[in-house]
Amino acid sequence: QVQLVESGGGLVQAGGSLRLSCAASGSIFSINVMGWYRQAPGKQRELVATATRGGSTNYADSVKGRFTISRDNAKNTVYLQMNSLKPEDTAVYYCNAEVLAIGGDFRYLERWGQGTLVTVSS
Repeated sequence: QVQLVESGGGLVQAGGSLRLSCAASGSIFSINVMGWYRQAPGKQRELVATATRGGSTNYADSVKGRFTISRDNAKNTVYLQMNSLKPEDTAVYYCNAEVLAIGGDFRYLERWGQGTLVTVSS
């Protein structure tokens, strides 16, 4: 019933910026951790950044200083501001969340978005 929908991906030149959004919808009581992962062609999915409900953040070394994750808890939405983009950032970006659903069994459920493609040209 709970689902995540990403948006904001697209084509951008190296050095440019892009902002991704992920909105959770459905019968949600609360969301603990929300994060972004990415998967490049021929590679495994990797963690990009995470954010707790209280605002604590964590980043992969490859994106520190360039990417910023933020949340709007009232809207159940997480954002990823990507600056100084590099061709190596090209990947499908996926949103992830730990969700406590209304009417559920009082445990956090893991949900994934469908992914949004980011392509950085050199």
